Amino acid sequence: MTGSEHRVRGRERKLTGVDAKGAARRLAGAIRFRTISRQDQSNLARKEFLGLHAFLKKSYPKLHRTLHRETVNDLSLLYTWKGSDPQAEPILLMAHLDVVPVEQGTEPNWTHPPFSGTVAGGFVWGRGALDVKDGVIGIMEAVESLLAAGFAPKRTVYLAFGHDEEVLGGSGAAAVCDLLASRGARLAFVLDEGGFIRTDGMPGVPRPVALVSVAEKGYLTLDLEVRGGGGHSGMPPRRTVAGRLAAALCRLEKRPFPARLTPPVRAMFRALAREAASPYRYVYGNVRLFSPLMLAMLARTPSSDAMIRTTVAPTMLEGSGKENVMPQSVRATVNLRILPGDTRESVTARVKKVVGDPGVVVTARGQSSDPSPISDAGSPEYAALAETIASVFPDVVVAPFLMVAATDSRHFARISRQVFRFNPVRMDSGDLARIHGTDERIGVRNFGDLIAFFAALVRRTAG
Repeated sequence: MTGSEHRVRGRERKLTGVDAKGAARRLAGAIRFRTISRQDQSNLARKEFLGLHAFLKKSYPKLHRTLHRETVNDLSLLYTWKGSDPQAEPILLMAHLDVVPVEQGTEPNWTHPPFSGTVAGGFVWGRGALDVKDGVIGIMEAVESLLAAGFAPKRTVYLAFGHDEEVLGGSGAAAVCDLLASRGARLAFVLDEGGFIRTDGMPGVPRPVALVSVAEKGYLTLDLEVRGGGGHSGMPPRRTVAGRLAAALCRLEKRPFPARLTPPVRAMFRALAREAASPYRYVYGNVRLFSPLMLAMLARTPSSDAMIRTTVAPTMLEGSGKENVMPQSVRATVNLRILPGDTRESVTARVKKVVGDPGVVVTARGQSSDPSPISDAGSPEYAALAETIASVFPDVVVAPFLMVAATDSRHFARISRQVFRFNPVRMDSGDLARIHGTDERIGVRNFGDLIAFFAALVRRTAG
């Protein structure tokens, strides 16, 4: 890093009074609360969520004296920092309190126990360090430091922390949006998790890339079920229900959804073209001409292939409960992430067509959503976000992109035209595997920069 970059980041920290080491200890404290998501909301460890609420209140006294706090469906939090200009549209900063469980049997593989909240080796370790208690604590640290510096916003700032994002946010973020909508709120922009700073860059781009999501894929889960059969495994029929289901899954894998470049992906390549080395600069700058080449390049890895097509992933299989009993029914659960331009109805129809077997019954299960609207990477709100990123991370290239997973932010599209997803964490491909995986962690220095980013963003957009 150059001396000038050190000075810029140091200036941001000085302005906001960021205490990275103290903030790291508070993030570690938040990680110790086992706020694990459950599909069955009645099975939540409410004590853990309420304990985290109390921890936040104790850790951020200025914030809790100044902002108005509301609980939504008992466990989600909404804070209102009233602005001096009632005509200015508010902004909303988001993160979530819940985390995914640790896969049973993997606990010994962690360098530090997943809920120990250990600070060691320059990192904060534990479940939620990246997804996304760093966002919760980072936002609160930023607001606390701004209050200490005497900052007062001109436009109202909302902070929203849902309790069920990992199970699609139906009781948390969706209810928060309902509450704001009932009050007539119209937001200038929403910022949630999702994007990050990719330190190993993109092909042909030597600098780290700050990926700001301007849209996210839709979400749908389908059950494929075949019934009939049963009996003793010593006398199996030539065609079993399990074989029939397996054949259906094979057909889905052999005929993936067609690939195409959506507007967010095209916009990403246009942004990268300005920083790419030759010949990538010419290719990225002429997407229409080189789209077949780019599609082939992106299809090479699962992570980039997910950017160009609706994906189908078999995730659960059910059959007989005993090794020598033929099942009377078998079921496969497949999860689809829907590319902009497709819908839940269109992808369901295509799955049925590809399966091509009336004996395989296809039904939807659980919550679902179409792809989000696409926010405008040419808008003043995106420009303000990009300028803030550049001020705190002057070594990065900022580019829009398509988020392949789902976030709580999609619930707010009906009250804001500009919905973005970016949490300023530096990560390479190895770090990405830590999200929902083993040894989740965030660097203490990186966490300090994250806090400086949120404080700078509030100053720039609400000051």
